[in-house]
Amino acid sequence: MKKTTVCINNSILQNSPLDDISTEQLWNAAQIHIVKQGDFLLRAGQTCQHIWLLEKGACRAFYDHHTREINTAFFFESDFITNMKSLRNQDPSGYHLQANTRSVLLRWHKDTLAGLYKLSPAIAAFGRERLELLAIAGETHADWLKTHTPEERYQYILQHQPELIQRVSITQLSSYIGISRETLSRIRRRVL
Repeated sequence: MKKTTVCINNSILQNSPLDDISTEQLWNAAQIHIVKQGDFLLRAGQTCQHIWLLEKGACRAFYDHHTREINTAFFFESDFITNMKSLRNQDPSGYHLQANTRSVLLRWHKDTLAGLYKLSPAIAAFGRERLELLAIAGETHADWLKTHTPEERYQYILQHQPELIQRVSITQLSSYIGISRETLSRIRRRVL
């Protein structure tokens, strides 16, 4: 657990409102969750009960559309993962959360977090900030799909999110960009 805490402290706690006591309370309440590639954190139709923090590995959010998977988000080290709408409203999830690789995560049950939020205003502020960032990322991706051409989207990923090119299959990347695999291959040939 010490290695996990050190890794997380270095990456996400630098500008957080957490003091040492709140940090220790938060990490002590977490469960270590190890999943294999292809394991689901959450399936469509299930109600989300957890928030995860990815320490090592990669995960994705996707939904099934007829016979295709549509990827809407990718998560890497130090990213928080949840389905906010399902977690908050206790509605069935409309999409899946799945491990893209063997992954090590910290996991908090929603009831555990609710107790921590009551115990520590600093943890509540930290949690609220992280959930807001997740919501902003989702909204940004939706806007990005509406306002940029496929080639502009691919150029953006090359410049600002190169880990997607390195860590995500071309099939998953093409659905994330909102195009077919064949169209992405043509764009890649033109760009390279």
